[in-house]
Amino acid sequence: MKNKVLVVDDEQSIVTLLQYNLEQSGFEVLTAMDGQEGKEIAETESPDIIVLDLMLPKLDGMEVCKQLRQKNIMIPILMLTAKDDELDKIIGLELGADDYMVKPFSPREVIARVKAILRRTQIQHEVPEEAEKNNDELIQIGKLKIYPEKYEAYFQEELLELTLKEFELLLYLAQNKGRVLTRDQLLSAVWNYEFAGDTRIVDVHISHLREKIEEETKRPVYIKTLRGLGYKLEGPKEE
Repeated sequence: MKNKVLVVDDEQSIVTLLQYNLEQSGFEVLTAMDGQEGKEIAETESPDIIVLDLMLPKLDGMEVCKQLRQKNIMIPILMLTAKDDELDKIIGLELGADDYMVKPFSPREVIARVKAILRRTQIQHEVPEEAEKNNDELIQIGKLKIYPEKYEAYFQEELLELTLKEFELLLYLAQNKGRVLTRDQLLSAVWNYEFAGDTRIVDVHISHLREKIEEETKRPVYIKTLRGLGYKLEGPKEE
């Protein structure tokens, strides 16, 4: 079965270019020319990934991303923009985009990013749903449970709604429990080269994780900040 990609961009030349190259790479492609139409297609057609322009008529890319995430529609989003602006990048990631590319770009690079994101999301579907969650797969820290092979995390037995990068960051912190990790180390491990030197992205994602696994975000129990150093994940102290 072909993976389904939704391309949302108001420039016909970009839509045509991406559609042709994605189809040549074996994808089924849906297209939309404005944010409202893109949001509606995402809600009804459930694509595997969305390639979403930032500057769109009717609803801009930020608002599309925000509204989908508010409805717990966690389809991965690769956001495109003509602005090489750090603030736009941060806001897009804060709203739940999984990756970010600045125009101009090559179709080959977009396809590589799409494939990388899909590889991560589809690992969970390669594991039979009826299979038991083996202890070998489980990382448990306090009330937090992480199943790396399934790309699932639970807190207090509730499934967490995480973006791909949030999950990968949480997993890396858990795999290095008790170790202080600098922002640069986390950037290198989770984002590779993509946001080199842009450590604010780490802070944004740490904030998102705390909202989901900390009872009091200003007094975190799990993800601790070491001022001037970085972050570490540790379990609650046993009483």
